[in-house]
Amino acid sequence: MLVTSDRLTYCKLAAVTMIWGGTFVAGRYLADQISPLLAASLRFILASLALLLFMTVARIRLVRPSVPQLLQLMVLGFFGIFFYNLCFFYGLQYINASRASLIVALNPAVIGLASWWLFKERLSRAKVFGIALCLAGAATVIISRNPQLLATPGSWLGDLLIVGCVLAWGIYSLCSRGLNASLGPLQTVTWSVLLGTLMLTAATTLTGSVTLQALAGIGLPQVLSLLYLGVLGSALAYIGYYDGIRRIGATRSGVFIALNPLTAVICGALLLGEQLTAPMLLGGAIILLGIFLCNKPLARARAMGI
Repeated sequence: MLVTSDRLTYCKLAAVTMIWGGTFVAGRYLADQISPLLAASLRFILASLALLLFMTVARIRLVRPSVPQLLQLMVLGFFGIFFYNLCFFYGLQYINASRASLIVALNPAVIGLASWWLFKERLSRAKVFGIALCLAGAATVIISRNPQLLATPGSWLGDLLIVGCVLAWGIYSLCSRGLNASLGPLQTVTWSVLLGTLMLTAATTLTGSVTLQALAGIGLPQVLSLLYLGVLGSALAYIGYYDGIRRIGATRSGVFIALNPLTAVICGALLLGEQLTAPMLLGGAIILLGIFLCNKPLARARAMGI
């Protein structure tokens, strides 16, 4: 039963991270259409509405967190929503979706090593080797990129901003552990999204990014991209990811983020005309092997009752 439950969790996490891979393509498309602050705010206004609607339909009451919990939720809202999305949308103004997603593939290593260092979470040889394969796969794809892309003005700034996404997501994942246990995934996600949305909306308003001209320039393609980012890529995906952390831990859940570049590279090639090469496909295969090795040994051990 435990093995079957784990397999279902793996499938959910794979779907979640593949949806997140698509967010890089949607974000790259919006980067040339809408200001980063406005795009981030609209994304999470939609996400907030979707979460509140889901809770209303499911008849789930939004709990009132204690003061310590509220402070922790504010940290999640700042790093996981506000800071992450500023880095995300501004970074995608300088580099393409494929490259950004490949940098985010560093997340499994960051989360795994931080969990080992801060929470003494055990890293078996299989997990270490699996994480190393994920990083090797990402490196293979990065090296295969067109050298002209690396010489694009501002590309280094785009890389740095996306590295900010990696750090923000690591903090977001690790700081959710206690809240996940006390409040549950849905409450934790909803509160962090609501608080992060308030931060984004306040920053957007104060900087004057909300104008009638900017809003009037949002057409149907932009609306569909924002719906994908807000409803699928934020509301539903965040719930699934938090539930994965609760069931199998931050390290094993974080490994699935390595699927982001595989999905983003394929979608970027199909939808945005970004280059897709044999080394990229090889790197994607290495990433999948890393995920398999990172999770298969533990599942087998559970089946044996170890």
